[in-house]
Amino acid sequence: MNKWFNQLFQLDSNGTTVKREVMAGAIGFFTIVYIIAVNSLILSEAGIPLEAAIFATIITSVAGCLIMGFWANVPILLVPGMGINALFSYTMVQSMGLSWQEALAVVFISGLIFVFVAFSRFAKTLSESIPHSLKEAITVGLGLFLMLIGLEKGGIVEKGTNSIIAMGELGDPQVLATILTFLLAIILFMRNVPGNFLITVAAGTLIAWAFGPINVQKNPDEKPFALSDYMEIFGAMSFDNLLSVTFWIAIFSLTMVLVFENIGLVHGHVGFINRPEQFKRAFQATSVSALLSGIFGTSPTVATVESAASMAAGGRTGLTAVTTGLLFMLSAFFIPVIKLIPNSAIAPILIIIGGLMLQNIRNLDLKDMSESFPAIFIIAMIPFTYSIADGIAIGFILYPILKISIGKAKEVSLALYVIAALFLFNFVFHVIS
Repeated sequence: MNKWFNQLFQLDSNGTTVKREVMAGAIGFFTIVYIIAVNSLILSEAGIPLEAAIFATIITSVAGCLIMGFWANVPILLVPGMGINALFSYTMVQSMGLSWQEALAVVFISGLIFVFVAFSRFAKTLSESIPHSLKEAITVGLGLFLMLIGLEKGGIVEKGTNSIIAMGELGDPQVLATILTFLLAIILFMRNVPGNFLITVAAGTLIAWAFGPINVQKNPDEKPFALSDYMEIFGAMSFDNLLSVTFWIAIFSLTMVLVFENIGLVHGHVGFINRPEQFKRAFQATSVSALLSGIFGTSPTVATVESAASMAAGGRTGLTAVTTGLLFMLSAFFIPVIKLIPNSAIAPILIIIGGLMLQNIRNLDLKDMSESFPAIFIIAMIPFTYSIADGIAIGFILYPILKISIGKAKEVSLALYVIAALFLFNFVFHVIS
């Protein structure tokens, strides 16, 4: 069996083992499993039945991880993306007036465009058009964003009323549980204990239980899953508004976010594991998964930031992603148990991974302000705007402006000028609307 896995996923050549890959996949699953509940709730805001949204989230995550694992052979986890799901429910449906069926059609068409880009020369052209400084900045910005998410999940910081963030109550049981779990996690990580993140999840859950944040009460109104509920949204795309301006503006906005957010995410992940040659296949897998999302009945999948947790746990091949996908499949039967894992057990892992990604800031040339300033804006704006897409857009717009201002316009590729113009147009449209 090990020999078969080695041949299929090239374990030896990537310096890993079946045990390490499976454990990394489990870590990735426990780090990202919150998406089942969170994404479903956001989709329900668009009118999609909650039970169907739960099943759609699970099946889409299973398909995305399996496609990534078998096609690209990298440990990148594909699940419905945070931020994009908000764009789906709150912008496309609630603000632009599309029905959720029409919004699913938008996802499908955007996915088709994404697939065309990923399987054509445009993918390489777009990747090469992005300067090294901006690519590194995206990785650093994602790391800072991941740390912020971890701090928020652990209750250490929270959104304040008069400020962007504020300190949580240090006497709060969740905060204390997070701090103790973080200390354990960082010690295990620094000592390179095998399975340190998995140990952290288990121990963190026990610590949280000791402090009392875990709610073990069963909801009497909770319904079991039924396939008939899910079939209401499977393939329920509506193209009735295909010729409307609103429909195509939604397609443009979503496609911009999908393509450029995933370029940054996939590049950052394959760079993190020193396998940049896998960018093309990983990008292609991401596009196919996004296309299928519209059919399965959810907002698009992305190469999630939390994939870095699997990589830091030793994941180097697609076996990690396949393991996570299979665990998502099993999760349909164990959602009540998964819900018992508290945020305080997951938050320390996100904080540590974010810290690791932040180290890429050493690769920036801070002496050249035309390179470093757009990069710094990306790093700052991704967490400050709470949007990966907006943070990337601001840096991409600023880069050619600064190059032109110092007479170095020729250093900017034509593709980047087009990308910056499209991002700027998108911003202007949202301001006007």
